[in-house]
Amino acid sequence: MQDAISSILNKYDTTGKYLDKNAIEEIEEYFVTAKDRIKISELIISNSSKIVKEAATRLYLEQPELLRPGGNSYTTRRYATCLRDIDYYLRYASYSLIAANNDILNERLLDGLKETYSSLSVPVGPIIRVIEILKDIILIESEKINIDNQTIISLPFDHINSSLSEQNI
Repeated sequence: MQDAISSILNKYDTTGKYLDKNAIEEIEEYFVTAKDRIKISELIISNSSKIVKEAATRLYLEQPELLRPGGNSYTTRRYATCLRDIDYYLRYASYSLIAANNDILNERLLDGLKETYSSLSVPVGPIIRVIEILKDIILIESEKINIDNQTIISLPFDHINSSLSEQNI
């Protein structure tokens, strides 16, 4: 797992070059946004259960067929698994947020997730929707603590959805 700085340094080390103006600007941006990323992470940590529950409630209000017989969240066990997965998405998005790097999403969440969902024939549409709902909740809650930088919040959630959308399930 790398943070933004490690990623930048590794890229330049691999090519045997000194940091240039672009690299310095990227590192500077990392530090400029650090306080906001920490505040957002604290928001997620302190409200994770509430956020997960709200995301699930919104998803199931929009797509009640998921809870009916034959739906992917039908039965208590499957419902609990869905809540667990929503929590995973939120937790890994918070890691990505704090690191300002999406590599952890690929390494620890998305690579294994693709194979798992494919083998279980889990539809990706509701997953993509719940990720959007998570992002929306965090965006709304972040405004309450005066975080204006919507981009840093959206990046990990958009990365997860982009990766999942590329699948043919």
